[in-house]
Amino acid sequence: MTRTGPQRIPGAVLDLFFGNDRYSGSDMEVNCGVIHTTEGSTLYDYNQGSSAPTVTSVPDFKNKRLVHHQHFDIDESARALVNKAGGVLTNTANVFQWELVGTCDPARHADWTRRGVPHIYWPEPPDWAVRDMAWLMRWLLTNHGVPLVGVPEWRAYPASYGNTSVRMTFSQWTNFRGWCGHQHVPENDHGDPGNLPFARILAAAKGGTPPEEDDVALTDAEIKRIVDKVWAQRITSPTADPKKGDPTRSASTFLAYQDKFHHELMARFDAVEKQINDRIEAQLKALIEALQEDK
Repeated sequence: MTRTGPQRIPGAVLDLFFGNDRYSGSDMEVNCGVIHTTEGSTLYDYNQGSSAPTVTSVPDFKNKRLVHHQHFDIDESARALVNKAGGVLTNTANVFQWELVGTCDPARHADWTRRGVPHIYWPEPPDWAVRDMAWLMRWLLTNHGVPLVGVPEWRAYPASYGNTSVRMTFSQWTNFRGWCGHQHVPENDHGDPGNLPFARILAAAKGGTPPEEDDVALTDAEIKRIVDKVWAQRITSPTADPKKGDPTRSASTFLAYQDKFHHELMARFDAVEKQINDRIEAQLKALIEALQEDK
């Protein structure tokens, strides 16, 4: 199956992209979306991609925006759903999987609030989070045809957990198009994203225009993740012998050896320069003495 349409979300951060790694997925054509909540307050690597969604949206409270970290191409199966043997397809069922950093659990929300942990309680998201969710839903409609429709009931957590009446049958899931939550997917028992105000998000997605992208600085944590990934990149060494092992080195190793080589080379230059100067000085001294004796 050919992946059609743009595969990268405009402005998405690719610091945790797993689509070209050992957990890369199958080709498909998305026609529905499943919304999750991470039940954590920060981004993490999903066990190096083994349980990653298509994208994770992280709140940037300072700049009042969602930062989208993309993990797989749009038309590539992700890994955030349970897929039991002998049942129905879940991860590979043409589904876009979307994790929202934050919680739908009122007990966790109360605890985080008491302890001063910055977070979004997704049953009550701020307007800017709704705006950025709506923008991505519109983009997926325009570029991949994911309909702006959704299931009628988004049950509050924890009543949404387990085999509830809002969870789809195999047949309903197979024929589903549009948007639902993790709580609606068969073969799964999670109850996220709780009573997400989907009608409010859908109304924003259907009206208005996409927000203009602002030139907003990356957070320190985002910069560190990008820098760490750059330094970990493997580069083939021009002096390595492939017969003697891996000919690649990390970028940080190249820098360390280059820095050491530079210092050693400069020390040699300094030594040679000193020898030349000493010889010139000695020869000039001898020449001066010879001229004085001739007088």
